[in-house]
Amino acid sequence: MAEGGASTPDLPRAAAPPAGPPVRPAGRTGLLVTFVLGGLTATPPLALDMYLPALPEVTRSLHAPAATVQLTLTACLLGMALGQLVVGPMSDRWGRRRPLLAGLAVYVVATALCAFAPTAGTLVAFRLAQGLAGAAGIVIARAVVRDLYDGVAMARFFSTLMLISGTAPVVAPLIGGQILRVADWRIVFVVLAVIGVLLSALVWTRLPETLPAAQRHTGGVGEALRSMRGLLADLPFTGYTLTGGLAFAVLFAYISASPFVMQEIHGASPQAFSLLFGLNSIGLVAAGQFNGKVLVGRVRLERVLGIGLAVVTAAATVLLLLSLGVFGETGLVPVAATLFVTTTALGLTLPNTQALALMRTTHAAGSASALLGTSSFLIGAVASPLVGIAGERTAVPMAVVQLSAALLAVACFAGLCRPWRAEDPAGAAHPGDLGEER
Repeated sequence: MAEGGASTPDLPRAAAPPAGPPVRPAGRTGLLVTFVLGGLTATPPLALDMYLPALPEVTRSLHAPAATVQLTLTACLLGMALGQLVVGPMSDRWGRRRPLLAGLAVYVVATALCAFAPTAGTLVAFRLAQGLAGAAGIVIARAVVRDLYDGVAMARFFSTLMLISGTAPVVAPLIGGQILRVADWRIVFVVLAVIGVLLSALVWTRLPETLPAAQRHTGGVGEALRSMRGLLADLPFTGYTLTGGLAFAVLFAYISASPFVMQEIHGASPQAFSLLFGLNSIGLVAAGQFNGKVLVGRVRLERVLGIGLAVVTAAATVLLLLSLGVFGETGLVPVAATLFVTTTALGLTLPNTQALALMRTTHAAGSASALLGTSSFLIGAVASPLVGIAGERTAVPMAVVQLSAALLAVACFAGLCRPWRAEDPAGAAHPGDLGEER
């Protein structure tokens, strides 16, 4: 029985395993498979961050206002959110490989079409399709991790994925900035399409099926909806899901607004912005590795998550005060330093919210992963247009969105997860899930 007073329902299983690709035994993840999963989780930062240095150029090229161009980010996020709701339950029914390969194929096509968008509205539509298809990589990668790992091992593996996928935010803006030195923004999408093709080939040849046919759900849409309803009835699962989504909103408010804040307000070049963005991503990755290698297994996950949320809230408060001019005229360095602290602290929050939420379920990992991802991307999609609501010459909306999301995350964590009630050292809801790989 879940702590919130409800348990996730046991869903029907397939009666006999049909022929299919070999199924990898749980807990035996090779280095190449780990790399592939990291590449799949890198889909969002690759699709979003490589494009960031080009946002001011896109506004000029397509003769569109900044708020409209920012909608291309919102559309991609919205697509990733809705796509996960579809692909997650599909992977619980048909296995992980087939939905993943189909999604990657559509992602490549949609990304290539973005390079030929004639107007901002068309680009928004293609970015929506790109997000819908790209959702397959995000949701199924998390589900595969849940297939293979449990408890502390799962939390550590999520931190390992952050190391791999976290290189994408470091490298992507740098690549985007260098592309803009020799070509226009459309070539960014050509490069993204090529990366999608390479990732599809790796999945086809190297990623085995991790969900045995006997453990797949036989129900249709109704069964998937009942499964999600059961998951949401578990209050701690819902709390961790919302906390992670709101923390992601803090990150995406920074992603959406920082190109304009740093380049238009503080005069940074696209290359300087890319370097600063990469530095912040290094902080995010480093904190994630410290979490996985040092803290997990020694400090309760809830405690680490609480510390991360406290630092994010404090940094967002400082950023708002800087943006309002409370400390006088503000240059690039104080703003960049505050954003570095914010993104670094998110390295302690994002992997732990995912691990703590997935610890609440021993089955329907695809549906659980879909809910986690959908909440994050939907909340992020709401945050994106809000940061540009007052134009591109002020950082106040970004700071307000970050602080509001951080405070709401703290409220969800305290009110729904009730972390003080956890008794085991790793912060799991079920002691039997801890400390071992399945």
